[in-house]
Order: sequence, then structure tokens, then C-alpha cells
Amino acid sequence: MELTAFAWTNSVSPSFHFPRKFSSTRGSKGVRIWCVSGNIDVVDSNKADEMTVSITGATGFIGKRLVQKLHADNHRVRVLTRSRSKAQSIFPAKNFPGIVIAEESEWRNCIQGSTAVVNLAGMPISTRWSPEIKKEIKSSRIRVTSKVVDLINDLKDELRPKVLVSATAVGYYGTSETRVFDEQSPSGRDYLAEVCREWEATALKANDNVRLALIRIGVVLGKDGGALAKMIPLFNMFAGGPLGSGKQWFSWIHVDDLVNLIYEALSNPSYNGVINGTAPNPVRLSEMCDQLGLVLGRPSWLPVPDIALKAVLGEGACVVLEGQKVLPTRAKELGFPFKYPNVKDALKTIVS
Repeated sequence: MELTAFAWTNSVSPSFHFPRKFSSTRGSKGVRIWCVSGNIDVVDSNKADEMTVSITGATGFIGKRLVQKLHADNHRVRVLTRSRSKAQSIFPAKNFPGIVIAEESEWRNCIQGSTAVVNLAGMPISTRWSPEIKKEIKSSRIRVTSKVVDLINDLKDELRPKVLVSATAVGYYGTSETRVFDEQSPSGRDYLAEVCREWEATALKANDNVRLALIRIGVVLGKDGGALAKMIPLFNMFAGGPLGSGKQWFSWIHVDDLVNLIYEALSNPSYNGVINGTAPNPVRLSEMCDQLGLVLGRPSWLPVPDIALKAVLGEGACVVLEGQKVLPTRAKELGFPFKYPNVKDALKTIVS
């Protein structure tokens, strides 16, 4: 399963706080973990800088890059998947030695003894919505999150992960062309806001001794996936342009910044509660398309009218025709260093 933020490709009261206080370090005793059909990982908890991280949605656009970063930094990674063959093709043993790949029946054995769990799983939403698809969009997120939380809660204290970083999306806020949203803003009233509320409420059931970070993700930009994977081919064929009016807000984030934000949330005890995973400078969609056209050397001249998108996507067209201006207030308060605060620089890096 792949996480897709509530924009393209990519319980909870309206405003709440997390009074929990947690330690980010493990106990002094070593723990032996049996994980996946007899494979043994020995966790030396004296290595405070070495993490063991179990990840759902690891084969998706964001998850793949998070696994790569964790593995490159010599952390232990456990990929929680529904398809071992797919995960093995993405993370071959020769390139990712030591990574554990586990199907659902083996998730418990991997989560126990992990330092942290990252939950990124969910069905993509950029498709035509039928009643069945809408049900699956919600249930795919609730089911996996509920399973992860239950597995965490059922473990003994000494084997329980200390951190859960769980994805949600800026769809929580609803849509508006005029309002500005941050982590304290109330939830919207549309379908995607409802999905996000239930998604977050499920994660909030995690044990009180588990530090919880909820990352509300915007439109993720990067190579070989996310929103740009669908936009760039159109621009290269001189068929690119804004969707609908172009006035809708585009709250984006470079995939590297998002991965770094999740990475920081794993180890930094100050990262708890809701954190918006968006760049500090959202833009109107028309500006985004203009900048992409400039970077590609292609004009942004062929807008796609509302009626055409609705004919193709039905109710799902709201994902691209409506937006929200979301600011990463909490991340800035925490001093998170955005590498790509401006969309122009982000696009240049991605396209080059």
C-alpha cells in the first residue's frame, strides 16, 4: 500500500494538545528479538543513536526514500508489507543487507523490540471515486493504523516501541481559497476531512507511554513519483497548464524535506502531536504550473477545465480542483531546517 497525501497522486477535536512526556532513550538491558521466521536481531540499547524502525507503506513514494535514508545511516529497518515479493523487488538483499521484510502475520514479531514505528500506509486517492473506492480510501488507512496501534499496545513495556510517527494529511482542514491553516485550525466538513479525523483518532489510541507524532502531509514533490510524475509528461507534450481556475492553493513539500521531518520525529522527543508536513511557502496552483513550465522550458498555457476533470474523476476531482493554504507552524517552532522552502528551487532540483 502506498500513502498518498490528500491532494494529487500524493478522536481528534478541532484543536488539541498532547501533554504526554516521553524519554527517547531505551533501557540499559539488551533485548533479543525474534523477527520473521526465525531471523534474530539483537538490539544493543546502549547504542542510543542506533534505531530499529518498523515501517508500513515502505514500498510507496515516501516510504522508499525513508527506508533508503535509515539504511544509509546504519539504522535497522523492518519493512511491514502485504506483499513480500514487491518489497523484495524494491529492497533487494544485495543492495539493502540486513533489512527485514515481514508480511502481516509477522508484523507483531517485528514491532516488538523496535525503537519506533512509522505508519505510512493507505490507498491512493487520485482516482475516480465510487462508493466502494471511498470506503476503501478510509478503511485502508483505519485498518492498518488500528492494527499497528493494537500490536503496539499489546506488547509488554520493555518490548514496546517508544515512538509512533503516523501519517495523516492536510485534507484534515477542508478547502478554502482565502483561509490560512496551521496545526491549531479546526477540521473541515468534507469527506477527506472526515477520513483524516478518523485516521488520526485511531493513532491517538496508542499507549500513553508512546510518543506520538502525527504528520499532516501536503502535496509531495520529487522525482519518479508523487504529483510531478503525472504533471511532467503533460508539460513535455506542450499540454501542461493549471487545473480548473488555478486559484486553488497548493500546499506542497519536497520529498527530501518530508523524509527528514519524519526522520527527526523518530529521534527528537520535542516532536509530538500534530506537525504539518508542508513547505513554509505554499503557492497558488497557477504559480506552481508557471514555475514548472519555466524549469522544463515548456509553456503553461493549456488549462484543464473543471468539467473535464469532473467527467474523468467524478467526485474525486475535488482533490485537484480545491486546495488549502497550510503553514508548517509547529515545524518552524521546532527549528526544522527546510532545505527547499520555495517551490522554484524545489522544482529545479527535481527536474535537473
